[in-house]
Amino acid sequence: MIFIKMSIKKYYFNLKSVIAIVIFSVKMSYCFAITGLCHCEPFYWAKQSFRNIGLLGLFFVFFTVTPAHADKIKAVATFSVIADMVRHVAGDSIDLLVLVGPNADAHEYEPVPADSVHISKADIIFENGLHLEHWLDKLYTASGTKAKRIIVSRGVSVRTMGDNPQESDPHAWQDVTNVILYAQNICDALVVLDPVNRVKYEAQTKDYVKQLQALDGWVKAQVALISVEKRKLVTNHDALGYFARRYGFQIIGAVIPSATTEAADPSALQTAQLLDIIKKNNVRAIFSENMANLKLAQTLSKEAGVAVGPELYTDALGVIGSDAQTYIQMIKHNVKIFVEYLK
Repeated sequence: MIFIKMSIKKYYFNLKSVIAIVIFSVKMSYCFAITGLCHCEPFYWAKQSFRNIGLLGLFFVFFTVTPAHADKIKAVATFSVIADMVRHVAGDSIDLLVLVGPNADAHEYEPVPADSVHISKADIIFENGLHLEHWLDKLYTASGTKAKRIIVSRGVSVRTMGDNPQESDPHAWQDVTNVILYAQNICDALVVLDPVNRVKYEAQTKDYVKQLQALDGWVKAQVALISVEKRKLVTNHDALGYFARRYGFQIIGAVIPSATTEAADPSALQTAQLLDIIKKNNVRAIFSENMANLKLAQTLSKEAGVAVGPELYTDALGVIGSDAQTYIQMIKHNVKIFVEYLK
């Protein structure tokens, strides 16, 4: 609503200014006409000039006055994975700012003063929800913003942690079919805020959904290359539960036994138990993550006698030019590594 009011004010101001110019030009032309001065060479050209200014003003009114929807929506995405989805749905119709960028951990993020400023100017905020961005509530309140908060994971079948049924797993985007819901939620929110661009948002969402459906099929085909008994995963933290549930993997364990990287390092007992599980299940590799500490995984791999696979992209995209600068690239990157190390 604020966005619409501001745009209308800008439109009204531009229109009022142009109308004033047109009226002035018409009056001056009329004055030249009734005084008879228009027949004199110098004044004739003056009258013509004023008439031309008037015509130019009318042209400006009809063709160049800024329409109410020209001001782009100011949107904020909490972290890189969500931002990429928003870009696919919105295209260039919004100005998008990302709080937690590539290779950065949204679990452990600590807001900076500039974030409050960005939030205060936003019209809409896209967040994952499921307690991932636990720092957002305070930031939102402190900024004094009136921006609409959109939880893009709304509607997914939430996975809970095995040892703690009260703890929700926030990594729902690891199941590609969930991202189809994410995209639709993003589209619905933008259509409400900016109905002028509805057709564009819906068309771009439809195209993105087709890409996601193709990606889901591709993942299934690649996973089929790995025998069922070898589909066992050990990662830095428990980030691939949704992926495992969708594509038939078994989560053997995690170096940090939690869905958040904020959990304390594992105790000696927890590490010993995980080592035992790895050996008993003939785990072939431990997979590190781009935004996590590699040292714990390396230590565990040496003791277990298994390889540490290349970095996975789980909670953050890679930088521009990497193999995972978009969500689709991220999933493909991870699946290719699984096939290479587990096949």
